[in-house]
Amino acid sequence: MFGGLSDKLIKIFDKLSGRGMITEAVLDETMREVKIALLEADVALPVVKEFIASVKEKAAGQEVVKSIKPAQMVIKIVHDTLQDLLGTPKPFQWRSHQVNPVLMLGLQGAGKTTTTAKLALTWKKEGKKVLMASLDTYRPAAQEQLQVLAEQHEIDCVPVVPGEKPLQIAKRALEQAKVGLYDVLLLDTAGRLHIDEEMMGELKNIHALAEPTESLLVLDALMGQDTVNVVEKFQEQIPITGAILTRIDGDARGGAALSLRMRTGVPIQFLGVGEKASALEVFDAKRLADRILGMGDVVGLVETALEKIDQKKSEEAMARMMAGKFNLNDLLGQIRQINSLGDMKGIMMMIPGMARFREKIEQANMDNSILKRQEAIILSMTPKERCFPDIIKASRKIRIAAGAGVTVNDVNRLLKQYDQMAEVMKKFKKMGPLGMMSLMKKMSGGAGQNFFGNGGGTFPPVN
Repeated sequence: MFGGLSDKLIKIFDKLSGRGMITEAVLDETMREVKIALLEADVALPVVKEFIASVKEKAAGQEVVKSIKPAQMVIKIVHDTLQDLLGTPKPFQWRSHQVNPVLMLGLQGAGKTTTTAKLALTWKKEGKKVLMASLDTYRPAAQEQLQVLAEQHEIDCVPVVPGEKPLQIAKRALEQAKVGLYDVLLLDTAGRLHIDEEMMGELKNIHALAEPTESLLVLDALMGQDTVNVVEKFQEQIPITGAILTRIDGDARGGAALSLRMRTGVPIQFLGVGEKASALEVFDAKRLADRILGMGDVVGLVETALEKIDQKKSEEAMARMMAGKFNLNDLLGQIRQINSLGDMKGIMMMIPGMARFREKIEQANMDNSILKRQEAIILSMTPKERCFPDIIKASRKIRIAAGAGVTVNDVNRLLKQYDQMAEVMKKFKKMGPLGMMSLMKKMSGGAGQNFFGNGGGTFPPVN
């Protein structure tokens, strides 16, 4: 996500951090480089000009605190200004005790139907009773596509009646939503290749009939600042209350997200960050600013872990590990848990500081295929081999490798990884509680008490 822009800004601020003093000339040079990086990221020129002017004004008026390096103060100002630029999502004004129609709008190919299902699943998890309806009678099998997605994720969907017009479907959907006491009705309108009067007239009629609580425009982030033009065209006909940016995970530039709010006034509400049904994030300007500046996204990482990892299984596996009963079945469980988190590169970019090593991570080809290969190796073993890895000698390794479609070296690497983990667990077991406390003190640079909240100590710097 915004990898190209992030890499450039990290290099710019790393260079700035190497300077002792931040003179006006140094600040001008830095802001000139930031300006070029933003323009290359396809951010609209008026937005870039306003952003740079705001940063320079704040930086010039700041007294640098003695305990903070001047470069860190500048980075903080850029971070805060970036956060202001991205804006804050508008809280949804849900109508209580009645149906809340939500109109889904957008051009063809932006991922509107898929996003409709993702949004329905998101609100369903929040405890809302959700109904979906496809009003797209133009694109072949569009209505069937939404029905399939509804079945996959156990979301209610208005049945398809051949020959019905969009306005008729909308009327029937509203009636079904009222009778069924639904909280939310998602109306997936037809995508359009361009803005034309006939289809816009149809949308206006649907909007007048449904009186939607929200009218959300789905936009492809890869369009860059062209998304601004799309929003403006729709706004001429229908009041847009929010935007959803899709394919944000494939957008290395960031022009759409950074231009949209300031140019149109429309708040970004959600980000589509992948193909999976769960790959929809509530937009958070601070977290996105953190990612852009290479500060990671710890909150996002924790949320992903809490959602995807089976806490009970993890606790059981940890108990077995601490008791010295760790075997390859446990390792298989750990591999599956990690794999469930999603794309490994994306997860690593959420860790603070890892963005600096983006190029090395790319070169290392760290992807989920490694985990799948490890899973295949363990699954090619017999139950006895998984419980007692020590019996796996040369002939067994050859058989396992053939069964998993890998080399013997791959099997050896996995077994070595298992041995290392088992050895660490044995050491932890021998230490006992007091030994573990001693280890924690060492890890916290001798400030063990402060680590547990009894003071203001800090961890040693990580190189």
